[in-house]
Formats: sequence, C-alpha cells, structure tokens
Amino acid sequence: MSNTFHQELHQCAEDYYEWQKEQYPVSSSHQGFHRWDDRLTDYSREAIAARRDFTGKILDRLSTMRHKSQQKDDYVDYILFRAQIEGAILMDSILDSPARDPQLYVNECSNAIFSLLKKEYAPAHARLESAISRMKAMPKMLSHARENLTAPVRLFCRLAVRSASAIGILFNESLGKLVEGAPEGLASAYAEARDVALNAINSFSSWLEEIMPSASEFAPMGEKAYEALLSTALLLPLSADELLGISRTELARLRAQEAWLADPAMADPDPARSACVPKSQSEFLEAYEKRQAEVLDHIRERGIVNLPAGIGPFHIRELPAAFRPTSPGGFMNPPGIYDEDPSGFYFIPTYHPDSPNFYIRAAIEEPRPILAHEGIPGHFLQISISRKLDNTIRAHHHDSVFIEGWALYTEEMLLRTGLYPEGSAGHGQVLRLGRYRAARVEIDAELHRGHMGVEDAARRFREAGGLDSEAAEGEALGAASRPTQKITYTVGKWQIMELLGRYRDRKGRAFRLGDFHDELLSYGSLPLTVINYLLFDDSSLLDAALEKREKARIELMIETA
Repeated sequence: MSNTFHQELHQCAEDYYEWQKEQYPVSSSHQGFHRWDDRLTDYSREAIAARRDFTGKILDRLSTMRHKSQQKDDYVDYILFRAQIEGAILMDSILDSPARDPQLYVNECSNAIFSLLKKEYAPAHARLESAISRMKAMPKMLSHARENLTAPVRLFCRLAVRSASAIGILFNESLGKLVEGAPEGLASAYAEARDVALNAINSFSSWLEEIMPSASEFAPMGEKAYEALLSTALLLPLSADELLGISRTELARLRAQEAWLADPAMADPDPARSACVPKSQSEFLEAYEKRQAEVLDHIRERGIVNLPAGIGPFHIRELPAAFRPTSPGGFMNPPGIYDEDPSGFYFIPTYHPDSPNFYIRAAIEEPRPILAHEGIPGHFLQISISRKLDNTIRAHHHDSVFIEGWALYTEEMLLRTGLYPEGSAGHGQVLRLGRYRAARVEIDAELHRGHMGVEDAARRFREAGGLDSEAAEGEALGAASRPTQKITYTVGKWQIMELLGRYRDRKGRAFRLGDFHDELLSYGSLPLTVINYLLFDDSSLLDAALEKREKARIELMIETA
C-alpha cells in the first residue's frame, strides 16, 4: 500500500467532510453534529459561488492523484469519493436548484426546526435558543432566495407554496412544546422570532404565487444528462433503456402474482378487514410500533440477519405537515453519522381510520411490510451498521440504490422465508408495494428524459402501480422533484438478487442466507457495482460503470457546449 496515496486521499476527504458540516449546518444537525445549530445555510450568491469553487478544487486535487496502481481498498475509496464529488457537481449543474427550485429554501426553513426537535440531544431551552437564532436568520435567507430564483419552475413553486402553508404547525405546535417551562424572556424571544420567521415565509409564499404565472413549465433534463447521472452519481453500468426493461419485467411479474392470489383484492389494503382499527393517532402509532416484535422473532428464528450490539430503538412518529406534498408515504429518519443517539424514526402520515392514503390503509390492516422496510431488517438496521464503519469515505457514502434496494429486497425476502401466510394481507401488500416501486423506475426514466409529463406520471402510478389518487399524485411530484430517486428501489433489489444468486452458487452446501446478508451489510451503503468487486473480486460491473461514466460525461459536454 502506498501510505502517501492513502493519507493524501483520506486527508482530502476529511477536508471536504469538515467543510460540508460548516457549510450546511441544517444537514449537520440532521446528522447529529450540533456545533452550528444556530445557523442556516448561506444562500447568498457569493456563498453559492464559493461552495462551487471549493468543490471544484476538491475534484482538482483528486484528479492529480494516481490511483490505478494502488491496492484494491485504496482504489475503491478513490472511486467512491470521486463519485461523491462528481455526483454533487453534476447534480448541481443539471438541476441548478438555487435558481429554479424554491423548495430548496422552504425546506431549509422547515428542516432547520425539525432537525432540532426530532431528538432530545440537549436540554429543551438550549434547542429553543438555537431555533430562535435560526428563525431570526430566515428573512435574510429568503431575501437571498428571491435574488437567486431567476428561472423558477412553476411546479416547484406550487409545491413550495403548499409546504410553506403547513410550516406554521411545525413552528407553533411542535416547536412550542420546547417553550413549556422556559424562562419568560426566552419564551417571549421565541414568540417574536417565530412571528418574524412566519411573516417572512408567508411573504415569500405570496411572492411565489405572484410570479407563478410567468414561471417556466417543468422541463426534463434530457437523455444525455439522465444517462450521466446514472453512471456518475450512482455508478450504475445500466442505461435508461435497460432500466425500463427491468421495470417492465418486474411490473409484469408482480401484477400477475396479484392476479394469482386466491383473492386479488388482498393486494389493496382495506382497514375493514382488520380485526382492530385504532381509535386515535396515539393508539395507531403505538400499535404500529409494537408489531416490530413479530418481525424480530422471525428474523432470529430463521437466522436471517445478525443484529449487532448497539442497535438503538426504532420509533413511529407522525409526519410533520410541512413534508406532506412530496412525501405522501412519510419517510425514514435513521441515526445520523455523527449521532450519539442510536435511535431512529419512521414518520408516517396523519392517521384517520377512513383515510384513502395507501400507507395509512396498509398500516391499519398489516403494518409489518412497511415496518420491516423502514426498520429492521430494512433501513434502520442497514444504516445503523453503515454509519459505524471505520473507513470515513465509506461511512459517508450514501448510495440510494443500495439503501432503497436493500429495504425493498427485505420485503419479498421476508415473504419468501415465511413471515406472511399464503394469500394473506401481508402477502398481497408485498406484491402491491413491489408493483408500484417497479412502476417508479419507468416513470422516473421517462419523465426526466422527456417522454412523459407529470400528469401522465400520476396516471401511470394509478393504473400500473395500483395507487390511490392522493398517493399517485405525491409520487409523481416527488419523482419530478428528485430525479433518479425513484429508480433506486427496484434496481437495487434486482442487483442484490443477482449477488445473492452468485453467492449461493459459490458457497454450495455451505450457503446460509444470514451469512450473505451479514456480509452484504458489512460493506456499508456502497454502490452494488463496488460491492460486487469487494465480494467476488470481480471488477467487471464497476469497470463497465466507469466506462459508461466517461462516455456519458463526454456526450453531455458536447451537448452543452
């Protein structure tokens, strides 16, 4: 091993991660680093330009390093860190969110407060003081937003207005709980800062409504940019057309399996079939959380995966209203990479027994498929292991294809290993969950390449994915806002199943499913092309991804020249 190369690479990475923590203080708070809890991200034009310049200089440092002659682990680390930097630069270049997407700024306001509330990492008064400082900084940040938004997209404006309209609940009800027992001076400072922040947010929202008629329509990034994202940010060796093949094959398989159920209606969650419908939000969340024990018992009995010491508790919480427009199913919040608290959360939409929302209906009738996806053995377990890696570059790598692919893989894996009886609600729900995730791949690829519009995407989610109108609209809006995120589930699952088959063939009679899962998770949240290299000493998929990356980069440069 070249100690010089290793030290230079990891010093470069450390410089970047330390810089990131200070430049993106709200993200740092989410990740459990609380030195700058009183700050917002600086979105002045000068700060945006400086960040772009710094990231470019990090890439320049990487470009001067010789890496092909290094040992395997250093080579992998180089590839991973370069993908982190190049992916960030490419995503910024393609999306240009500061100029096009007002959600960037509204989300900064909501996440600034949410990141201080989700865990009791410090006394309530200390977190309240940080919240006051952040709320005071919001008017200035939103004034920068108005200056930056030179090419706003109408769809993103509409979503930002919807999120802004719900932010008062977070600032009043949720944050207000920290005021209980606070000194009078601190309580009055909170009220003043809250009013200042909400006035600024409401004014920004009104401004967005004024400019919305003249804002541009949603525009796809196009073929070349989409292909470049697949290979550069995700290190995928697959083209968009190959993704469509995976999507359509998996969609056909799962729709047919729904039809094979003794009662195909079991794939559509129905609370009326449930023996017990919760009477309140608190009863719903408590009942949901308690079902984890059944999944854990199955995992232990079948030796499905090892549960390392130090894994914290996993809780179910209500989804804050500000996040509902583009997260109709809620979201998982794992322990952060710097977090001393190992607990995690799944935020699910507000409960109502008659809700048409797919996730609420599913959670009433049979919560275990989604619970296992978000908790154990899914996201919570996988990310809890990943964040503890000794290798800093690998611990910081958050490959969404592996992360979401693993969680989706666990849904069908638990079904096939006997957790849900044949033809049960659990069986049907796993098929429906897989079905609409398969539809996501096609929709994402076609939407961002310009072959499908947002309304077409919502219709496709209803017709092919089998979702209700509310969930389908949210899925379509989420796909438009976060390109490539929707492909990650089915594509990652498909890659993991390929690895599983190869692993079983290699082990023969010595094969144990739990051994495969333990080894797979031990690598962290890395691209599966990299894991294939580490697991089988086979670089062919990674080489193909890197070759595709260079070709896509050149083609994109030619197109944009």
